[in-house]
Amino acid sequence: MKWKRSERLVDMTQYLMEHPHKLIPLTYFASLYQSAKSSISEDLTIVKETFEERGRGLLITVPGAAGGVKFIPTMTTQDVHEIASNLMEQLSKAERLLPGGYLYMTDLLGNPSLMNKLGKVFASAFANEKIDAIMTVATKGIPIAHAIARHLNVPVVVVRRDSKVTEGPTVSINYVSGSARRIQTMVLSKRSMEKGQRVLITDDFMKVGGTINGMKSLLEEFNCELAGIAVLVEAEHADEQLVKNYLSLIKLHEVNEKDGTIVLTEGNYFEKGGNLDESSINN
Repeated sequence: MKWKRSERLVDMTQYLMEHPHKLIPLTYFASLYQSAKSSISEDLTIVKETFEERGRGLLITVPGAAGGVKFIPTMTTQDVHEIASNLMEQLSKAERLLPGGYLYMTDLLGNPSLMNKLGKVFASAFANEKIDAIMTVATKGIPIAHAIARHLNVPVVVVRRDSKVTEGPTVSINYVSGSARRIQTMVLSKRSMEKGQRVLITDDFMKVGGTINGMKSLLEEFNCELAGIAVLVEAEHADEQLVKNYLSLIKLHEVNEKDGTIVLTEGNYFEKGGNLDESSINN
């Protein structure tokens, strides 16, 4: 079957977006569409220009016999600002206040459209890092971890509070909960990670960072390397903060349960996330 250019462009675009960060040889597309490599190169130029013009991402060309093309999902700064603004508007409603200075976020974490956007927000920020896996702790961190993993095309590692028979042999550590100052336990299956992997840690809410510190300790037990920390919402605790180097989208400054007020601002994402271009991506 001979594909028309319009058909190739639609199918090629979908394939690239479904396989982010994967190096795809031009010969794969040439064989799939039964077209000359010169025609495929012209098609990819059109796709590249469209991606970049619409702010969808970058299409990186890797030269050489083992080269090909790689789609890197990115978002414009304006789009990230809009997502953060909309999220703050939803989180600032008084009915979301929970005892202890927490916010009810379960409905937002269960929204697939919002999670897809947030996953791309953080994947964009870490697109130039070598990341082999996303780590989070059960349960509320799982949706955001999967969302980021989808755009980085890497697996998710879920840390649990207790051991389950379905996990097989496990490694457990004790850590100090940052907010409650209690000794707690984390458990991770020995099969979850391989030695030397670079891991991005993520969580939906960080109060002072005790849980994230626990996950960092687990990485050491597995001889893995921390690639970064991504937090959806951080609470302002400057004097008590246990984690220093992290990326947050939203910052919770103040809650007043009596008045029902919530003060939110953008997190440090726009200070540390940076803008990506083709030269900053590791091929």
